[in-house]
Amino acid sequence: MFKTIIRAALAGAIIAAASGYAAAQDVTLRIHQMLPPQATIPHDVLAPWGEAVEKESGGRIKVELYPSMQLGGTPPELFDQARDGVVDVIWTVLGYTPGRFPKAETFELPFIMTDAVSTSEAFQEFVEKNDQEEFADVHLLAVHTHGPGLFHTKQPITKLEDLKGMKIRGGSRVINELLTKLGATPVGLPVPAVAEALSKGVIDGTTIPWEVTLPLRVSELVKNHTGFSGKNGLYTQTFAIAMNKDVYDGLPDDLKKVIDDNSGMKLARMAGEAMAKQDAVGLKKAEDAGNNIVTLDEQETQRFKDASEDVIAEWVAQGDGRQALLDDAKALIAKYTAQNEAAGGGMPKDAASGEAKSQ
Repeated sequence: MFKTIIRAALAGAIIAAASGYAAAQDVTLRIHQMLPPQATIPHDVLAPWGEAVEKESGGRIKVELYPSMQLGGTPPELFDQARDGVVDVIWTVLGYTPGRFPKAETFELPFIMTDAVSTSEAFQEFVEKNDQEEFADVHLLAVHTHGPGLFHTKQPITKLEDLKGMKIRGGSRVINELLTKLGATPVGLPVPAVAEALSKGVIDGTTIPWEVTLPLRVSELVKNHTGFSGKNGLYTQTFAIAMNKDVYDGLPDDLKKVIDDNSGMKLARMAGEAMAKQDAVGLKKAEDAGNNIVTLDEQETQRFKDASEDVIAEWVAQGDGRQALLDDAKALIAKYTAQNEAAGGGMPKDAASGEAKSQ
């Protein structure tokens, strides 16, 4: 009887231990971000990423999506939510916390980006080479950029002087400095606040890529859109998809591999492709609405470039090897742009940068 009891107890302990071990292998990842679920990154990147991770883990990783700040806080707090374990994964705009990511700011400087795919790939390699310390408090899954930013305004912009006195929304410190140099009055707003600010007259226009006009219905709120000639867009913003470090470190090796296989350059390119694809959709919607779509000619584009040079010079003058960072960023963007053009993987110029015939 005693031996039977001992055997039963041991068997129970083994089953309990095995059950505990199995449970320890399973994890639920809560992804938190600021935009509604139908927006480009939530719908075309985060949701497919979650599906891939769930499938490749055999269901041992579950992914839950929380859009529109449903878990609380504000967009500028997202990075710290991942750092502190308030949530497991976040997607955020790095420029929402000015001065925190000075190396990443390199990619926000005016007229250095080309298209969303090439610039996202360049940004990913740049961070892997130069910028590990700014993301040391989280497990970084990927970084990326959006497509070329342009002006969407109530009154048309056909020359540099038209910006004078306009209240224009900017999405980061660097972009707001650029707007000042161009003669506008910058208004710092997170992107979810743009539509209301336009409808209430708080701002006269906004700087966003075509992709962002879709969820915000910007083409219905303003009728003028101004882009630039040449390969380089006015600006871009930088984004990060980051995971809580302890959550990642606590995964068994095979589940870490699932995360790793769906991170890095693969995820950066996926985000860039999603942005570029929706840029084309946003442009077409404005065209179909009969909006005034202006592409400034080379001469006027050069005037904007000349007016923005001080932004770059002042940024470089802050030291900390910034000229070398800028040179590297430009070289990486050129490399990936050439590769994608050679492979036919870039977006058509009108879709990627907003170039279209003036109306």
